[in-house]
Amino acid sequence: MLYDQAIEATNAILAHVACKPVVALVLGSGLGDLAQELDDVVAIPYTEIPHFARSTVAGHVGRLLIGNLEGVPVIAMQGRFHLYEGYTLQVLTLPIRVMSLLGAQTLIVTNAAGGVNPAYRPGDFMLIHDHIALPGLAGVNPLIGPNDERFGVRFPPLAKAYDAHLCALAQSVAARLPEITLHAGIYTMVAGPSFETEAELRFLRVIGTDAVGMSTVPEVIVARHMEMRVLGISLITNPATGIETDDPGTVNHTDVLAIANAVRPHFAKLVRGIVSNLSLAS
Repeated sequence: MLYDQAIEATNAILAHVACKPVVALVLGSGLGDLAQELDDVVAIPYTEIPHFARSTVAGHVGRLLIGNLEGVPVIAMQGRFHLYEGYTLQVLTLPIRVMSLLGAQTLIVTNAAGGVNPAYRPGDFMLIHDHIALPGLAGVNPLIGPNDERFGVRFPPLAKAYDAHLCALAQSVAARLPEITLHAGIYTMVAGPSFETEAELRFLRVIGTDAVGMSTVPEVIVARHMEMRVLGISLITNPATGIETDDPGTVNHTDVLAIANAVRPHFAKLVRGIVSNLSLAS
């Protein structure tokens, strides 16, 4: 059933374009403006793609973009879906399967995240070199249920989920961009939509979290299930240390989008540099 849905969605997209993408992009909260960097773009609203969900969160436009970035054919989700929107993880991750079926072999997945590591500052970036899936550890995983071997094996390994060569490439590109601070750390997914309590944030730090967010991990699991190479980048939009202060402040989605907008040019340079040098990451 899921495979049939993925094929139907794939064929609907092929009715608009014949381009075979090399790279798939998932653009997180406020980062969808990277779409302006694409050449020869065909934009398809999710509403026109069978079995695609609808983006309901501010900062997620809800379109699939097919075009070229630095001369490389790419397909990009301008807005993603989240567990907290009420979608199953199978629905949430269907676009990853479709982008793989269209030909994309590399996934660059991005998100906006809170900086649990106290060394991180709003506007910094973090290269995801591993993740902790709290919903997954609690039994919420996109691969639960019958496995379709046409997608991948029953028990895909995730020990090296984030491609080491892609990570090295991203660090090399960032090193040539003085306006960018790129950390490397552990991303932990929580379900949301409520932001974490101070006690929860202290717990996250104890278990090794550097940045926390409400997305990304299900997409990475499905990408690896389909043997895609994965690179993950978090934009740090707010401190989320759990450390009590006289004025702890509060985090809200509007502030997240404001930080994302402020660093948009830097983010575009980073992604363009990575995509243009993908041949070096092998």
